[in-house]
Amino acid sequence: MQLVRQRRPSSGNRTRLGVAAALLFAVLATACGGEVRPSAQAQGETGLPDRQGRAGAEAGQAQPRTASGALTAYVDRFRRTQAARAAAARRWGLKQTPLLPPAPPAVKPEITFRKGFEVGDPSLPPVFTTVPTKERIVFLTIDDGAEKDPELLRMMAELDIPYSAFLSDYLAKEDYAYFARMRDRGVALHNHTLNHRYMPALDYEEQRREICGQQDTLEKRFGTRPTLFRPPYGNYDADTLRAARSCGIKAVPLWTAEAFPDRMEWREWDRDLHPGDIVLTHFRGRGDWKGSMADMVRRAMDTITARGYAVARLEDYV
Repeated sequence: MQLVRQRRPSSGNRTRLGVAAALLFAVLATACGGEVRPSAQAQGETGLPDRQGRAGAEAGQAQPRTASGALTAYVDRFRRTQAARAAAARRWGLKQTPLLPPAPPAVKPEITFRKGFEVGDPSLPPVFTTVPTKERIVFLTIDDGAEKDPELLRMMAELDIPYSAFLSDYLAKEDYAYFARMRDRGVALHNHTLNHRYMPALDYEEQRREICGQQDTLEKRFGTRPTLFRPPYGNYDADTLRAARSCGIKAVPLWTAEAFPDRMEWREWDRDLHPGDIVLTHFRGRGDWKGSMADMVRRAMDTITARGYAVARLEDYV
């Protein structure tokens, strides 16, 4: 086997690489609180060439592909992306620019039952409230489908905040097109039963009709048969999980905190967020709340960002 000897970069190139690396660190620390890495979308944005490249272009010269130039261009792209997100945050009245989540894990973590949430059969879809991770991330989920506020779609797209929807058909069917637009913007649509009934009051076959029927509806209307299911009110029994498994459900995410336009409610004793926590809210408007869905997002994001967390995509981890 022939070994290829790599040429060491010159001192000038090493200096430029060091400067570019320092610039990258400074931008990340300033824009994201120091620890949050840029998202894949931010990394894929088209940016401006570096300063040396612009000078070469103005002189009609070919621009060499150097490591320092690529890193500087990346910093420029990231800075532009953060500037756009900061402008969106100001436009929507957020107190701070939302932090960017890290890149998704190469291997999803193993999900197990939360202690105290078991039903005696560990082979059933696990019920959990927190994804096992050390990253300072949480997950935003929205339930049922009562309010179809177009402002929510614009706000979440402009802020680039991922979220997951758990739909009940008796509400979603009022405007399937609204949730199709949501799906087209990359939002995953999951199962919250057909009619939002209290599941433990139903026998096994009734529960199965509620869950499998919604699986069939979601597949017909949106082309997806989800593997995540949330029982109405967070209530379930062993029959619920057996029925869910028979319908293709793999996991049952509940929540640790709930967001409203005027407050946050907490499940945990310390009334705080933790890495991997799932945050619940609902499709509701001024008829039910003291505010709109945009007000709810502002309250949730101001709380999440102030506590040093980013919102990640649940489906990247579960």
